[in-house]
Amino acid sequence: MPDRATNAATETFVAHRNLLFTVAYEMLGSAADAEDVLQETWLRWIKVDLDQVRDQRAYLVRITTRQSLNRLRTMKRRKEAYVGPWLPEPLLTTPDVAEDVELAESVSMALMLVLETLSPTERAVFVLREVFEVEYDEIAAAVGKSAAAVRQISHRARKHVDARRPRQVVSVRETRAALESFQRALETRDFQGLLDVLAPDVVVVSDGGGIKQAALRPLIGAEKVVRFLAGGIGRTNATITLGPAVVNGSMGFVFHLDGEIDGVMAARVENARITGLYYVRNPEKLDRVGSETPLTLR
Repeated sequence: MPDRATNAATETFVAHRNLLFTVAYEMLGSAADAEDVLQETWLRWIKVDLDQVRDQRAYLVRITTRQSLNRLRTMKRRKEAYVGPWLPEPLLTTPDVAEDVELAESVSMALMLVLETLSPTERAVFVLREVFEVEYDEIAAAVGKSAAAVRQISHRARKHVDARRPRQVVSVRETRAALESFQRALETRDFQGLLDVLAPDVVVVSDGGGIKQAALRPLIGAEKVVRFLAGGIGRTNATITLGPAVVNGSMGFVFHLDGEIDGVMAARVENARITGLYYVRNPEKLDRVGSETPLTLR
C-alpha cells in the first residue's frame, strides 16, 4: 500500500480506535483480548482499498466484530478450564463514561455477566444493535447471517438480557452513600456495619483465577458474605484500604493491603443497599488498573 494510502488508513483507524475497543471489550469482557482484536483489525484494515469503502466507520466495526467472534469461540475453551468464577477484566474508566448512562450500563459488571450467558452470535448482535444501534443489514454483514435472522436473534437476546439485567436506576448519590458505608465498615472491621449496608440477598462473586485465593462459587446472603469477609480479614494483619474509583462506568474500589494492590471491586446498589459485589483478584486481569481507559459509543 502506498504511503499516502497507509497514512489515510492510519488516521481513520486512530479516529475510531476508542469505539472499536469498546465494541471488542463489550463482546469479550477482556481488555487484553480486545487489544489483540484491534491489532488483527488493523492488519486487515491496511490491506483494504479505501476508495471502495462507502462507510469506513461501519467497515471497521464489521472487521472488529468478525475478529471478536473468532476470539469469543477461543475464549469459551479457556473459560471452561478456568478455576472458580470468571469475571470480566475490570477497567478504570474516565468520568465521562459514568455520565453517559447508556454507556455506563453497557460496560457494568452486572450487565457484562448477563452477556456471558449469551451465545457468541447472540452477544455480538445484542451489543451491536442494543448498545451501538447498528442497522440490521450491517449487523448481518458482520455476523454472516441474513437480516431476517439477525432480527430474530436480536429479539431473543434482548428478551434474555431484559429478564436478567438490573431494572432499577440508582442515583449517584445513593450509590456513593452505600459504598462509603461499606468502605468505612470494612476498613474499621465493623461487621455489623457491613450487615447493615448489604442487602439480605446480596451476591458476591470473586475471581482469583486459581492464582489468588477466592471463593470458588458465588456467595449469596448477607450473613454468609460477612462471615466470608470476616474470615479473610481475620487471616491478615495487613492494613486494608479502599481507594474509590470509577470501575466499568460506576463507583467501585481498588483494594490495597499494606499499600499493595490486591484487587478491584465493582458494586451494584439497589434501594440504598449493596445487592452485588464483583471482586477481581486475578493479577493477570489487573494490568490496566494504573490508568483510565477511554470508552465511547460513537
